[in-house]
Amino acid sequence: MHRRFLRSLVSAFAIASVAALPICAHATLPPVVDGQPLPSLAPMLQKVTPAVVNISTKTRVRVSNPFFDDPVFRQFFGLNGSPREQVEQSLGSGVIVDAAKGYILTNNHVVGGADDITVTLQDGRNFKGTLVGADPATDVAVVKINADHLEALPIADSSTLRVGDFVVAVGDPFGLGQTVTSGIVSALGRSGLGGSSFQNMIQTDASINPGNSGGALVNLRGELIGINTMILSPSGGNVGIGFAIPTKIASNVMGQLITKGKVSRGNLGAQTQDITPNIARLLGLKDNNGAVVTRVLPGSPADRAGLQVGDVVTAINGTSLQSSDQLNNAEGLLPANSTVNLTVLRNGNTRQITAQLAPEKLATLDGGRLDPRLVGVTFSDLSDQQVSQGLSGVTAASVNPGSRAAQAGLSNGDVIVGVGNRRITNLRDLQGLAGARPRQLVLLVATDDGLNYVVIQ
Repeated sequence: MHRRFLRSLVSAFAIASVAALPICAHATLPPVVDGQPLPSLAPMLQKVTPAVVNISTKTRVRVSNPFFDDPVFRQFFGLNGSPREQVEQSLGSGVIVDAAKGYILTNNHVVGGADDITVTLQDGRNFKGTLVGADPATDVAVVKINADHLEALPIADSSTLRVGDFVVAVGDPFGLGQTVTSGIVSALGRSGLGGSSFQNMIQTDASINPGNSGGALVNLRGELIGINTMILSPSGGNVGIGFAIPTKIASNVMGQLITKGKVSRGNLGAQTQDITPNIARLLGLKDNNGAVVTRVLPGSPADRAGLQVGDVVTAINGTSLQSSDQLNNAEGLLPANSTVNLTVLRNGNTRQITAQLAPEKLATLDGGRLDPRLVGVTFSDLSDQQVSQGLSGVTAASVNPGSRAAQAGLSNGDVIVGVGNRRITNLRDLQGLAGARPRQLVLLVATDDGLNYVVIQ
């Protein structure tokens, strides 16, 4: 009782003392406390924020009305049956990484397939952006603007990051304007999150929300270590689990997009699967870690290196593997002609195998040869990584932004699993539909959210 009374008395005295202080219209925190300067991120952010931009896009998509297919309806209302156009707008962020050339790093899902790209700098200037290249497999894209007096961020080596390092995220969430949040590196090497094929994400609890995509994740020196790309949230808002593409991946992809306009990935030429308890018993393994080789393509790097069916790959370049997906992911993130060191278990013995990844050569098909409505689309067979992930169909390897397919909603990297009511497993199936020319060309596209229809008039 006496203790509660004393606490109340002390609190009342403190409030009365504060109230008695003179009011200053320009009150500020002291520059030092006990002789030590107050910590602040402001000096670092003064150098960072001018390099982070807002990106707004417009995409024109053709929208068809089922009534337009009825000739009686069209005649009665005087309609010509042509599809209407709908303009979709989106907002995101980007990071200037080359001030002299105007190169901006961002996400593919921010600018991919867009007809118009507008870049707004921190000082309020607006510029038309040109898409240099995009890679859906890693969700990285490069945009270029022609502007003077730009400021770029220096790029740090993300491989030196440790869990617990302090980081700062800068972007434009919800279109509110440039926003800064801070946190730490929560985890490294995250994959299997959806949204892109090859991942090795930085996880952070720095707040990342819609609109932050493509923005900067920096260290306390103001150096770029990642491109913010997604959140994991049941509600769509930040819950402290955000992800960024590390600069080690983004820089490599950016370099290839700038010099070649596309990404050339390395290919081992081996198909693998996870190790089940039954497979582990059959092969006499102590655990289920690693990936067992189920097929080696003749003449492939794996074949030349001596990899065999039944081998268990337990590590690549010194990094342990727990699953087949991890091996495919590591392989897909390496450029062509990279040398990889594989740790392999064969008949109970461990051996090291060195292979040089070769560029993956996929058969392609010009969509214009199939149907005039597919002019501007190049299809290809699925990669070995996609096949090993259980996918079937064909890939829209490239889609020209002004094509009818792009206007209908088809994007680079989309996997087409059906045309009309016909299932498609490879280019041969797609070629077999040439000459059919239905009134409406309906493509069934597989996405992370399920199956979607793309209707091309």
